[in-house]
Order: sequence, then C-alpha cells, then structure tokens
Amino acid sequence: MYILAGFAGVIAMTLILLQPLLAGGYLPGLSVPRGRRVHRWIGTSLVVAILVHVLGLWITSPPDVIDVLLFRSPTPFSVWGNIAMWAVFAAAFMAVFRKRLRVKPPIWRVGHTILAALTVGGSVVHAMLIEGTMETVSKAALCLLVVLATAKVIVDLRVWASFKRRREG
Repeated sequence: MYILAGFAGVIAMTLILLQPLLAGGYLPGLSVPRGRRVHRWIGTSLVVAILVHVLGLWITSPPDVIDVLLFRSPTPFSVWGNIAMWAVFAAAFMAVFRKRLRVKPPIWRVGHTILAALTVGGSVVHAMLIEGTMETVSKAALCLLVVLATAKVIVDLRVWASFKRRREG
C-alpha cells in the first residue's frame, strides 16, 4: 500500500506537469479549447491521484496522516505536501463551481493561477525533500520541468496584465 501511495504521488506530479501545458495550448495536436477540456479531465485525475496518495499513506499510518493534516508533523516535506494538496483542492473547487461563484473571469483566472502556483511550489518542495519512490536526478528533472512549464504559461498568458487592465479601466 505504501508503494502504491508513492506511485500515486509520482503520477500526481506528472499530471501537474501536463496541466499548464494543456491550459496554455502547448501540446501538439490539441487546439486550445480542446486542451482546456482535457485540462479539466487531468485536473480531476490529479485530485484522484492525490486522494489515492493520501489514502495509501493513511492505511499504512493513520496517526502520521492526521499529524500532517493538522500541521503537527515534524517533517518539513509533510507541510509542503499538505499545502499543495489543499491548493489543488481549492483550485478544483473553483473550477467546478466557477459559474455558481459568479466571479468575474479575470479575478477567477488570477485566483486559479495563484492556487496553481502554490500547488506547483508546494509539490516541488515536497517531492525534493522526500526520500522515496523517485530517484534523485529524475525527480529533480521532473520538478524542474513542472516549474518551467508553469512559469512559461503564467508569463505567456499574462494573467496579471489582464487583471490589472480591468482594474485600471
């Protein structure tokens, strides 16, 4: 079960890499609208992978998972994983309830982007601090790709600029 939980974490990190590439329209063969639809499905898969990761860890050691969820764990990697998990859940919540929340698109985009960046930052620190499923070099490479892809999309989509123009106009 512990191994399954570890692999679910690796799958989650891989899905995190795909998310900005899909949102930004950088994957060949997918139009931007279709890429964004796939982005929603991958987001759902990401939430499921995180739940499998946490559930697998819960089965192997419930007291440790409780400590993590309550921010009482003495291990720094746990705190970062917990922050990233809640950021993913919040981003997914925003996406699912986007219309019901009645948030203007530029504000929604900035909020979703902030949560995505928090997810990436927390996940990368979590992964780099933990000695586990992935080998060090491949883990560092995947984390670097996640950071670079996310940064590129944030810069290219100019989320902040559209929000700033709206406020000034």
